[in-house]
Amino acid sequence: MAKKTLSDLIKLMARLRAPNGCPWDRKQTHRSLLRHLKEESEEVAQAVRKSDPENLCEELGDLLQQIIFHAQLAQEKKQFNMDDVVDGLCRKIIRRHPHVFGHKKINTVGEVMVQWEQIKRQEKAQKAKKRQR
Repeated sequence: MAKKTLSDLIKLMARLRAPNGCPWDRKQTHRSLLRHLKEESEEVAQAVRKSDPENLCEELGDLLQQIIFHAQLAQEKKQFNMDDVVDGLCRKIIRRHPHVFGHKKINTVGEVMVQWEQIKRQEKAQKAKKRQR
């Protein structure tokens, strides 16, 4: 059997939420899934603390399912989709790493942390300015 991809997972979630899909999955909301999101996050943390890579792989999959589930719910409401989540994350990573993706020179972890906080503050200020419009 061929290895499944992220695209396959997104399609599986859409099928679970479809009218002929799973009644439990169709009933879920962002709020009803919060408990599961928290549980899966804690299970990832436990696998890390136990230094158990096999279990970590499984638990990261379970956490990813929760993320895909929330993105599917948002897509159904025409709010955003998984591509928007990935696009936003990629843009944020690039923005917050000008020493990797730009021309800024940084030599220490401390300098990275200072820069990271400066960029986060700038982003928050820009978001606040947008909300005021």
